[in-house]
Amino acid sequence: MELRVLHYFLAVAREQSIVKAAKSLHLSQPTLSTQIKAMEEELGKQLLIRGTKGSRKVTLTEEGMILRKRAEEILNLVQKTEKEITLSDQIVVGDVYIGTGETDAVRLIAKTAQNLYETYPGIHYHIASGNAEFVLEQLEKGLIDFGIIFGSVDQTKYNYINLPYKDTWGVLMRRDSPLAEKEAVVPEDLWDKPLIISRQEKGNRELSEWIKRDISELEIVATYNLLFNASLLVEEGLGYAIGFDKIINTSGDSNLCFRPLSPKREDGMSIVWKKYQIFSKACEKFMMKLKEIYLL
Repeated sequence: MELRVLHYFLAVAREQSIVKAAKSLHLSQPTLSTQIKAMEEELGKQLLIRGTKGSRKVTLTEEGMILRKRAEEILNLVQKTEKEITLSDQIVVGDVYIGTGETDAVRLIAKTAQNLYETYPGIHYHIASGNAEFVLEQLEKGLIDFGIIFGSVDQTKYNYINLPYKDTWGVLMRRDSPLAEKEAVVPEDLWDKPLIISRQEKGNRELSEWIKRDISELEIVATYNLLFNASLLVEEGLGYAIGFDKIINTSGDSNLCFRPLSPKREDGMSIVWKKYQIFSKACEKFMMKLKEIYLL
């Protein structure tokens, strides 16, 4: 399977039309149709559902949707690799890709980047947000260089630096909520409340142990991947969101407030990268500066 044909396939998927895709690629429609047909024969799977004579629109089959996702990952990785290889030996420029969950500790990354900026202004940073599963998946696929994760690190697979920062757990709620009058939230306060929790927390024994109830016994009205989305549900009165402090701005005219959990619950974090990973010059400089700042 050629990269060129993957590029053709993505154009068809994007345009939902072979005719429009051919035009954007500066190819003839028969040439593009032949290339896509040859790819389907090579894979032994139908990738596109062609429209009837009256409709030129095409849709992806289930296998086509899988290929679209993988093709995007492959071409992104190829582009990233080409940039790293073709950069000049004399000038340190390039991209650093970092995956992280929502945490105020991103400020530590910002501090490292700012320290490097005056010496290496050609280094650019790309932050991808998601939960731990997303971060580790992106790391394994080589789509990011570093990941920030909470809790323990699999030392058989990753090198890491423990960051000097801990996130505090608490409850995000409306200012007019009954619990807003309290300085901290205890487990009993949440037993009869509609809760919005992280998707990861649904299978996490730590939350269950803190709240002294099995998760199935609680009224979980929604789960979230990013706390910003959960904050909108909270603002509309759907429930109380359990998450980290300092992610959602609750100052000033905000309708929301944050109350920490009691007993206190905190999570430490690490920045990790794959063992035996060969870094670009930009990533090497970033890692060196990171160690210089946080391993002192």
